[in-house]
Amino acid sequence: MSPRSPLPREDETVALSVEEISARTDALGAALETGGTRLDPRAAERARQVVAKVSERIGLIGDHTVVALAGATGSGKSSLFNVLTGADVATVGTRRPTTSTPTAAVWGEEPAGELLDWLSVGARHQIPPSQDQLDGLVLIDLPDFDSRESAHREEAERVLELVDVFVWVTDPQKYADAVLHDEYVAVLREYGAVTVVVLNQVDRLPAGGQEQIEADLTRLLERDGLEHHDVIGTSTVTAAGMDELRSHLRRAVEHSDAPRRRLAADLLTGAAALADSVADTDAEVPERTRDELVDALCRTAGVPTVVDAVARDFRQEAWARTGWPFTRWVRAFRPAPLKRLRLDKGADAVPDITDQDVRAVLGRSSIPPPAPAARAAVDLAARRIGTGAGEHLPTRWSDAVADAARPEDHDLADALDQAVLRTPLRARKPWWWTFFGALQIAFALAAVIGLGWLVVVGLASWLQLPAVPTADIGPFATPFLLLGGGLLAGLLLAALARWMARAGARRRGRTVERRLRRSVGEVADERVIEPVQQVLAEHAGTRASIRRALG
Repeated sequence: MSPRSPLPREDETVALSVEEISARTDALGAALETGGTRLDPRAAERARQVVAKVSERIGLIGDHTVVALAGATGSGKSSLFNVLTGADVATVGTRRPTTSTPTAAVWGEEPAGELLDWLSVGARHQIPPSQDQLDGLVLIDLPDFDSRESAHREEAERVLELVDVFVWVTDPQKYADAVLHDEYVAVLREYGAVTVVVLNQVDRLPAGGQEQIEADLTRLLERDGLEHHDVIGTSTVTAAGMDELRSHLRRAVEHSDAPRRRLAADLLTGAAALADSVADTDAEVPERTRDELVDALCRTAGVPTVVDAVARDFRQEAWARTGWPFTRWVRAFRPAPLKRLRLDKGADAVPDITDQDVRAVLGRSSIPPPAPAARAAVDLAARRIGTGAGEHLPTRWSDAVADAARPEDHDLADALDQAVLRTPLRARKPWWWTFFGALQIAFALAAVIGLGWLVVVGLASWLQLPAVPTADIGPFATPFLLLGGGLLAGLLLAALARWMARAGARRRGRTVERRLRRSVGEVADERVIEPVQQVLAEHAGTRASIRRALG
């Protein structure tokens, strides 16, 4: 029925209110809903039965306390029932089994029809108010739980699941019966506070025999784990122990807490059964495994290729803007690295659309597909996330985490490609591009002017025209200084610009790599980390609900 999980003692729950029981029932129901198929099926089914039972019984709690007389064939429970009721309500005979259906006796004038309908007990006997002070007691005589008729056993087990107090009736011959101890007492040991054990037919024992058997029976009950119990010796022939039994029943009725204690015990056993389906602590995704996944996804997405293209594109554009004007035009024939990958435009270049529209505008990139080793690295990193996050979880939860960590290859590849497309690969142009470009134009103009000046001087001399003034500076003519200085300064500036372009390309590459890593990290979170964290959150929620149900 229920696992042997450690539980709080039932006597600690005696003061539970109806509201608290309802709250714990809701918590147990929430644990079942959140845990779903990750919970042990048998434990979950038992917990569902408990939730259904408590939810129904809580609405029927009134002044009635339901007590069941349960026992083996020939234990005399029907005779005991008749003595307690003061009438021959239950059939007593030598033919076994005698009791085939439950029979109820109701003390007091308060109607118990709705409660007995819920118990599905048809045979009912109303006992008028008496001096026994048992008003509110509903006593049920059950079929024998060891009956040869399976229907009788099933009916006894069904009612036992619903009553508030167990009265186990045994006799000197069957007090050590394995069916009683192994299939009932040991399984329902958590209910010691609502359990009474009756050793009936003590009139058949010789002097001193009752004490000996009661001591042996107590030992067996303690072995079964029933620590809190009462053993009462009775006889329907001599009326021995009947007053003590009535006193126990009277206390149960007067306190009116037996129904709540039974429901609390049901909740404890149901929640304890589920407790084995969750871990002792909450789990989380190890940060190192996420970093490994992002690294693997970056390689799969072609981030190194893109970063290299960004750096080459930066250098090429820098040289085109700051290089020697007389040779920079040659670079126009070289293909743009980002354009070859279809990454020359991005969301930063299309200001009138959002990032969500980029995919429709740009389609897919031309980044080379990942190598098999890169795809294998992603699979391995995803498995490590599942293994690391579910390492200390029960098997079903661990499997659920592992399944959540396995993204679809096609969807993942498409998401990575779109992440790269959405990432801005360009930035504001460096200020020195404009400055160096202006200087290069000035140096080029100086060289052109100097060359033109020298040409004019040469033509004038060849045509024997008046000499063109050259405004010499020291031993050098001004046109020569303009030509030589312009060419030399342009070449030196181009060399400086080339060095600065390489340094800037490295910085731009690192900047873009960080951007791409963030974008790829978002894909990792969306496709792998968040599904895993969702399972872990459900585990934490289930665990918290179970702890709430346990109180």
